[in-house]
Amino acid sequence: MSATDLNPDKLLTTTRAVRKRLNLKKPVPIAVVHECIEIALQAPTGGNTQSWQFMIVTDASLRTQLADLYRTAWDKYRGAPGSIYDLATKENEPQRKQQHQRVISSAEHLVEHLQEVPVHIIPCMKGRNDQMTGSYANAIHSASYGSIIPATWSYMLAARSRGLGTAWTTAHLIYEQAAAELLGIPYDQYTQVALIPTAWYTGKLFHASLRRNVADVVHENNWHST
Repeated sequence: MSATDLNPDKLLTTTRAVRKRLNLKKPVPIAVVHECIEIALQAPTGGNTQSWQFMIVTDASLRTQLADLYRTAWDKYRGAPGSIYDLATKENEPQRKQQHQRVISSAEHLVEHLQEVPVHIIPCMKGRNDQMTGSYANAIHSASYGSIIPATWSYMLAARSRGLGTAWTTAHLIYEQAAAELLGIPYDQYTQVALIPTAWYTGKLFHASLRRNVADVVHENNWHST
C-alpha cells in the first residue's frame, strides 16, 4: 500500500496516540500490517540481535479476552499514584489540565472499545527482563528496550503514513502471564512490552501537541547548567 506524502518532520510531529478516532468497522488488511512490520524490522537493534517478535491479534474472541484483561488492569490504574487521573487533580496550569482531561477522555473511550479495534499488535522481546537485578540490570534493560521500542515506534510511524491510527498501551502487562497463556506466547522466554491497537483513523486533523519548551528539558555538560 502506498504511504501518504508526509515529510519526516511532519510525520514525527503529528503522529499522535489515536484512541477515539479509530474506525472500528473497517477491516485492516493483514498485508498492510505486515508491510508496517517489515519497515519496523529495519529499526536499529542492540548488537544487531534482531530479537523482536510481533504477535498480531485479529481474532474477535481473543481481542475480547485481551480487552477484559486491559479493563481489569485499568481499574487498578485509575487510583494509582502518578496516573493521568492523579496528575489531572494536581495540575494547576489550565492548558495542561485541559490536556490531561482530554487524555483521560480518550483513554476511557479506548478502555470501553478496545475489543472492537480490528488489530492488536503485541511486540515482544527475547528474555525475561523482570528477572534481572544487580549493577548490570539497567544496562541490560536499556539495551533490550532500546531495540524493541524503536522497532515498535517505526511500526507506528509506518501505520500513520498509511492512514492507520495507533496508540502505545501497557495496562494489560499487569496481567502479562495471563495474556501469554491466552495467546500461546512462551512467557518464560519472551517479555511483552505493549499492546498497540491498530485501525484506520477517522478525520484528517493531526497537529503538533502541547509540549514543554526545549529550554525546560535540556542540560548541557552539567545537569545544573542553565
